[in-house]
Amino acid sequence: MITNDTIVALATPSGAGAIAVVRLSGPEAISIASDIFDSVSGKVLAEQESHTVHLGHIKDGNRLIDEVLATLFKNPKSYTGEDVVELSCHGSPFIQQEIIQLVLRKGARMAQAGEFTLRAFLHGKMDLSQAEAVADLISSDSEASHQLAIQQMRGGFSNEIEQLRQELLNFASLIELELDFSEEDVEFANREEFRNLLTRITQVLKRLIDSFATGNVLKNGIPVAIVGEPNVGKSTLLNTLLNEERAIVSDIAGTTRDTIEDEITLGGIGFRFIDTAGIRDTSDTIEGLGIKKTFQKIEQAQVVIYLLDTFEALRASRLEMIASEVTKIKEKYPQKPLMVIANKVDQLSEEELQDITKTLPNALLVSAKDGTGVETLTSSLLDFVNTGALRNNETIVTNTRHYDSLLKALEEIKNVQNGLDRGLSSDLLAIDIRQALYHFGEITGEITNDELLGNIFANFCIGK
Repeated sequence: MITNDTIVALATPSGAGAIAVVRLSGPEAISIASDIFDSVSGKVLAEQESHTVHLGHIKDGNRLIDEVLATLFKNPKSYTGEDVVELSCHGSPFIQQEIIQLVLRKGARMAQAGEFTLRAFLHGKMDLSQAEAVADLISSDSEASHQLAIQQMRGGFSNEIEQLRQELLNFASLIELELDFSEEDVEFANREEFRNLLTRITQVLKRLIDSFATGNVLKNGIPVAIVGEPNVGKSTLLNTLLNEERAIVSDIAGTTRDTIEDEITLGGIGFRFIDTAGIRDTSDTIEGLGIKKTFQKIEQAQVVIYLLDTFEALRASRLEMIASEVTKIKEKYPQKPLMVIANKVDQLSEEELQDITKTLPNALLVSAKDGTGVETLTSSLLDFVNTGALRNNETIVTNTRHYDSLLKALEEIKNVQNGLDRGLSSDLLAIDIRQALYHFGEITGEITNDELLGNIFANFCIGK
């Protein structure tokens, strides 16, 4: 892993825009930028103070490429911990590439995905969990996912893990010291205090592990499957929730033959709504495949909305049959919240509405067409999300790699507790303690390898 050369990349999205930022980082960043930058004030860029901005022109010999602002960050007070120069140029793709190619000819190389943040990690500007939070922050698309990424990037999770690791390390040192005096049969580590520490660590680890379910939902959004018979208004409801004509709406039953997905943010939480093919007996092969996929989407969803056309259900005397179908879905997926939505209530009389609530007492009365009851529906959906931990600024785990390391650390802590209860010798206890410390270190990056770093930073965008 080469980290002692100078790298360059576009730090803003590719394509035309008002401005673009070309970022350089490395030992030659300032000298390369100084070589191609002609300040309007006549100052030499390499001689200027850190954290200053300078107006000038990028030139390739005598050829003028663009008028830019050059921002100077001298090590170690930069994002990467190295010398960094950011060139803010006009947002023409041609200008962007001309500047990058000129910098490459001067001796820099193109940065790999996430290499700027990788260098920040390697130079101690942030730990590994904070570096991973940078990618989460860039991809955050709701208030909740943004808040989670900010909390982790500021070190909330890292600090909690580091505190546990340090306390365990202190006791581990005493256990290791006992190995040097094994023949004298002395104990430097108070076993009762050690047992209390392990109990506290276990409680914290379990809380963090349990938070992953919430964190995953807040980060990635809640998948909600909209199911029901054909032509009951599933696509209309999806369009109403999204406030756009996303799904095809038709009076012809079976219009939706595949699943349609789109996302919306409600109350700062992302929801992914899945409009599925209508459930019915059919001889149409393609429609049958769509219905099969409907049940697959129910398996993947965290919340299921069963939608019925109240007007047609009453006219065809199908309310009892629909109630039976709802019961079957509840029995087949007992762990999934099921919301029954009675649609097209704008077409019903007061007496007919009473019939609906009598047969389906928990149904929400909605008109997807005119928006009646949709606000109540969105409030009900938000009730399925536990945002208490987020509001209280508690640490919430969102990263699968962290979750896996926490599970492994908890397993090793349990082994240590069992060893204490069985009166195992210090050398055997030390083995499990070292493994627990190893898994803690994996989270923050105190223990890592090139393959792990490569896997993590490969998911970053180039330029970050």
